[in-house]
Amino acid sequence: MMSGDTPAPSAWRRIQTAWGLPDLAGNGRFVTANLIDSLGNGLVMAFTVVFFVKTTPLSLVAIGAALTTGRLLALPMPPFIGPLLDRYGPRTVVAAGNWISVVGFIGYLFSHAAWQIVLWQFVVQLGSNCFWMGNSPLTVLAADGKERARWFGFVRALRNAGVGFGGAASAVALSIGTTTGLQAVMVVNAVTFAIAGLLVLTWRPRAEAGEAAGEGGAEPVPKEEKKAAGKAAGRQRGGYRTVLKDLRYLRLVAVNIAFVFAAQVITVLLAVYAADNLKVGAWIVGVLVVLNTGMVVVLQTLAGRWIEGRRRVWVLALALVLNAVSFAVFGALIAVPAWVQIVGMLVAMILYTVAEILSSPPVAELSVVMAPEPLRGRYLAVYQMSWSVGGAVAPALLTALLDGGALLPWAFLLAISVLAVPVVLGLDRGSHPGNTPEPAEEDESVGQLDATGTD
Repeated sequence: MMSGDTPAPSAWRRIQTAWGLPDLAGNGRFVTANLIDSLGNGLVMAFTVVFFVKTTPLSLVAIGAALTTGRLLALPMPPFIGPLLDRYGPRTVVAAGNWISVVGFIGYLFSHAAWQIVLWQFVVQLGSNCFWMGNSPLTVLAADGKERARWFGFVRALRNAGVGFGGAASAVALSIGTTTGLQAVMVVNAVTFAIAGLLVLTWRPRAEAGEAAGEGGAEPVPKEEKKAAGKAAGRQRGGYRTVLKDLRYLRLVAVNIAFVFAAQVITVLLAVYAADNLKVGAWIVGVLVVLNTGMVVVLQTLAGRWIEGRRRVWVLALALVLNAVSFAVFGALIAVPAWVQIVGMLVAMILYTVAEILSSPPVAELSVVMAPEPLRGRYLAVYQMSWSVGGAVAPALLTALLDGGALLPWAFLLAISVLAVPVVLGLDRGSHPGNTPEPAEEDESVGQLDATGTD
């Protein structure tokens, strides 16, 4: 019960609470940097291919091959970034990642041959890897042990909104048509990424309150993470060998692979499946993409609020089940009339999007808090590889399965989702023999969540 001296929350704070938004006080630079990065990524994703078509003499096929090659060359980089994350901290790595991307964007301006596009695409992708590996630990720092699910949900909603607006901005930029105009847009993008890096580097999260500036060159972390680090420090000298012995964490990575494959449905599978196997027009795919994006932007923070009082593993299990049901519906549509197909695709997309909304905050949070702090960068490198390798393998595998039969990719996605359920349910039951100690922070949080009696 609130005491009589406790001030009533402000109107803005009441709005934040109602919509599942975290307390943003003191974290404006971090939030702004995320928004800039999201806008820039949305712009680049929709803009890069056409940029090179307009500014180089290369064919569309050559440009696509060069961009893909640059991405493939960056796939093995997370294991090299991990030790840097452990040594210099997430803020430095994220800022450096933004500035590395700036170098790549500037390189785009002077690219006229395929090998140059390969080189600068590799640089941009390297910067992106640095950002993704460091941003989750920064989100934990921003949360300072409180409202973590809300923070991860908020960051994801921010990124989806930013990517959407960035894509719209790219459409405006492409309407300019002139080479000079397109180059000017790329320059603006490079400048904004440079600003984002500066914002991250100069941001001081609340977790640093009371810390001596520059002490030991390491970034301060919340006290519960220090407690976990103190218990584990004597056992965390094995580098990646230690990570690969941590069966509990590897199970989380395996579960994430199921979500990585699921994430490819919209970009890889849906349009081809609808066009070649269903009796609906191509317009439905655009409607489904808008529905997915809108639901994520509007509902993600509310989902973060709902997730707060529940065990993360049960939320992930629910997301896996919803994914499995959505894939079953997608696959069954080939046997029904056209009007049922339209309704079925809408229902399946709603289920799929709810699963996406529920899975993103807890899996990102667990990837950080299940990793002992002294080797957190190396742990996150292994986690990031599930995204990198899964994202590279999924397009070829899913399209090959679709070529073999309309039901095959949906059956595969359904199967790995169902198989991942028992794997995720055991993540909060302790370590297997020979495993590294469980981080104290996660143990305590699980205990607190169990005590609520809400699953």
